[in-house]
Amino acid sequence: MKTNSQFSLLAVILALSVTACSSGGGGDDNDSTDPSPASSSTLAGGKLAEDFADATLACTAANSGVVPGFPTPAVAPEPDEDLLRPPPAAVGADVPVTYFGPAPTSVNRNLIGPLQLLTAGSLDLQSSPATITLPLYEGRLSRPGQAHDGATIWYVVTDTSDEENASALGLNFSAKLKFSEAPPAMSDTLMQTAVRHAFYDNTGVLVFSGGSVDFAPERSVSSSSTDATGTNNLLTSLSFQPGSVGSDTGNADGFYTPLVQIANADGAIYNAPMLSFGTTAQQLMPYCDGISADEEGAARAIVHDKVVRICPGAAGEPGTVTLELTTGFSFGRPVLYLSTDASAEIAATLEAANWSPALANVAVGRDDSLFSAVERIFGFTNGPTNDFGEINPQRQGFNSAILGQGGPLNVLGGIPTVATDYSPLWDLNLGEWTQQAVDLGYRSRLTEEFAILGMVTRGFLTGPGGSDYGSTGIIINCPIVHRFL
Repeated sequence: MKTNSQFSLLAVILALSVTACSSGGGGDDNDSTDPSPASSSTLAGGKLAEDFADATLACTAANSGVVPGFPTPAVAPEPDEDLLRPPPAAVGADVPVTYFGPAPTSVNRNLIGPLQLLTAGSLDLQSSPATITLPLYEGRLSRPGQAHDGATIWYVVTDTSDEENASALGLNFSAKLKFSEAPPAMSDTLMQTAVRHAFYDNTGVLVFSGGSVDFAPERSVSSSSTDATGTNNLLTSLSFQPGSVGSDTGNADGFYTPLVQIANADGAIYNAPMLSFGTTAQQLMPYCDGISADEEGAARAIVHDKVVRICPGAAGEPGTVTLELTTGFSFGRPVLYLSTDASAEIAATLEAANWSPALANVAVGRDDSLFSAVERIFGFTNGPTNDFGEINPQRQGFNSAILGQGGPLNVLGGIPTVATDYSPLWDLNLGEWTQQAVDLGYRSRLTEEFAILGMVTRGFLTGPGGSDYGSTGIIINCPIVHRFL
């Protein structure tokens, strides 16, 4: 047991620590400055809105003696997305981390611990942001009599409604994908479809009935405001242009969505996002070792904005593509996911994804009910932001992302091993903190859906502008890749 003198000594040490941190070398709070991020920027590359501006300082006063407004330390802290990764279990223990056993997920993938869910590729958690390298497939568009008939399609596969093939190929299984397709006899009369059709030929090449993507547009975002105080919603101040635009219904190429029903694969539906269209292997070969700063403009004109490197392979070798990942949460667990497509221009721009208007034909608002193809993703317009150059551990939402402070840290619903209702088609529910929640100090980072819905029922979260909370009508295609816990 510790003696009273030992407890007294500890108390003195703690008191001195608090005093030292609070004094911070004599700084005055009034000397703090709030750096003003650039109000507009052209976005090119795979990051979400954190590339919008990089003028926000990255420093912290925690245990460092640094005070806002004073010089940044020689070693800046990691971005808050990196800090979402769980610390080692040895923190606060009397033994080193090497004394601990393997993560429970090594015994049962449904238990706590790191787990790669999309195992079709190799995951790199050391890069910033994290990436995954997947097989790159070559397909072909079949539109007889049209200009793009026979055009090459480069794509990846991430999810399928075929459970056995999902296990065999390392894909995510989603039973809900079956409900994304309207029967052909009905699609022209009663409802519009969000699924393309295809078959594989005797060489294994997938032949698509329709769908093209124009990768030539330059992705850009500009904001007429940087005022994120109170309940202000910066999404209303944006001008934007997605970097890639898919063909819509009525287009000569047919409509594009990432969802494909393969006729000679038992009619299973696959999530096959397009990464390049109408390009040859020779055009992609320069990017086998990555895309340099000098190559950004030329590369982004022909490939998806999430592509880090793309290589079609040579002499019979399989092709590969490396894609940037996004950080979020699912039921309190930090996760990584891949954003490839969205049904609305603003979402496609912020997610650095293909704008696929035809995805809007997926029914929303029904979540886990019968015949629903979607699962919910929860975002925030006006969550907490960084202040005075400090990394706020509660930071979250699109205001902070637009200000260049990091990704929005969206909250996903069910993912494999956590729930049975996973779908890569996420129905965006967008919440806005009320003035009452701000005044009472209730606005904070939320990481699981029932905590969010609890704030809604208590009146502290509403839809944008005080509207009813629920679906925005926007679908985002975000295959899950990895969970940290």
